[in-house]
Amino acid sequence: MSENAKWYVIHTYSGYENAVKTSIEKFVNGRGMEDMILRMEIPVETVKEVSESGEAKEVERKVFPGYVLIKMVMTDDTWHLVRNVRGVTGFVGTANKPIPLTEKEVAELGIEKHEVVVKYAVGDNVRIIDGPMNSFTGVVEELDVAKNRVSVRVSMFGREMPVELELDQVESLED
Repeated sequence: MSENAKWYVIHTYSGYENAVKTSIEKFVNGRGMEDMILRMEIPVETVKEVSESGEAKEVERKVFPGYVLIKMVMTDDTWHLVRNVRGVTGFVGTANKPIPLTEKEVAELGIEKHEVVVKYAVGDNVRIIDGPMNSFTGVVEELDVAKNRVSVRVSMFGREMPVELELDQVESLED
């Protein structure tokens, strides 16, 4: 069942984010619904604040005040559990239909990191294992792990051309 889980956004009263998260966690544990409601996140960022006296200190600030992200399997039971927690005003979506976040949105928020182990470097021979260029081989020209990008020079129709791919679309030929 947990493979059907998607990320949703819960709207809360401002300042109630942590209380809502704690309440939902208690309900989930008490009712044995750990396989239905998997994770909750309150995205925070660390910023430096300078006081009037000129003293700088690092402070954690909520990125989206009034919102909690939740990874869950949407059923009538889970919807009612979350919706009836004190401090929750509803899900982000239309009327009574919560809309899940897309994979791209989840990746951009950085709440689920898919770590890719790169076993190749610039100059290595690689095989493309996913996408329209599947099974082509080429040489790595550029590698940007932070942006999850790799540029591979591929020979096609007698011409060499660079192809931009994601890191997990390529594997080393030396394996």
